[in-house]
Amino acid sequence: MTFTLRNEPRQPSIFAQVVRGELCVAVVVFALLGLIPLFISGYVIYVLPQYFLFGMLAMSLGLLWGSAGIVSFGQAAFFAIGGYAMGVIMQAGLGEGAGYVGIISGIAASGLVALIAGYFLFSAGVKADYFVLVTLALSIIVEQMAVSQSEVTGGWNGMFVDRMSLWLGPIGTISLYDDAAIYYFILPTLAVVYFALSALKRSRFGKILVGVRENEDRMSALGYNVAFYKTAVFTISGALAGFAGALYATHSNFVSPSLAGVLFSTEVVVWVAIGGRLSLFGALAGGVLVAALSNFLSSISPQYWQLALGFIFILVIVFFKGGLAGAFTNISERTAYRSLQESGNG
Repeated sequence: MTFTLRNEPRQPSIFAQVVRGELCVAVVVFALLGLIPLFISGYVIYVLPQYFLFGMLAMSLGLLWGSAGIVSFGQAAFFAIGGYAMGVIMQAGLGEGAGYVGIISGIAASGLVALIAGYFLFSAGVKADYFVLVTLALSIIVEQMAVSQSEVTGGWNGMFVDRMSLWLGPIGTISLYDDAAIYYFILPTLAVVYFALSALKRSRFGKILVGVRENEDRMSALGYNVAFYKTAVFTISGALAGFAGALYATHSNFVSPSLAGVLFSTEVVVWVAIGGRLSLFGALAGGVLVAALSNFLSSISPQYWQLALGFIFILVIVFFKGGLAGAFTNISERTAYRSLQESGNG
């Protein structure tokens, strides 16, 4: 006779343990980053928020590339659109709430461009290779528009952007002109975006995107509108890149056409590839760490820093095909599998 214990607790899957482990690491890292201004001041506190925003930009591509398998060289274009939208609004003199209007405008403008481009490309069934070329052309177009519309954008001289303040209505206004103040504005924003995207990836929408990435034809046969889901994730990705661009413009007080250029677009792809495209935290870490490394290498070797970065990219791709996050995941999976075996034997 066989008895079944209906209320026996189930062991969490290896995948669930890995995801939980990444989220725990993210919580610890964000907490440690929040302590930095308490012990360090000066240039580090100024430049770290820029790296955080590069990490947010990398996450926008990580969502698109990692979840749906869509490689885009147009993230820099959306980043620049968000930055210029923020600059135009801040220069318009709309008062205390101009910063909020600028952020919303940056998100809306970049999201709209991504929506229009994605709708026509995915509805037409454009394949991955041609999609890469179109997004690359999009970066070139945005860069050239920023140059040609010099009466608005400042051309190659760039556009100066005031640093926004947080308007809290009857409570008052919080100035972000101090580097520590804007640090504590951008870091929590980055954390919220990361956890929101993590929840999105675990949702039904995220699981459908993984199905599209793994077998697009099968998902179509099951009745899913693949073009719709591709357009949706591309729109979200573009809007997020525009959000990062708007915050970057107000933090750095400057936006220029080079932010939409092919070189910067390529750097974003390198960040995500090194960090790990299948992991949002890997993409975030890749954006922050590789951007910081690029800045350091360019300061000591202005002529050859890109060559050094290229070697690092090749080494990571050869030895860690899933990026640095992929290596972490493999170690975590082995540890989780071993612990499950030990608990089963016990």
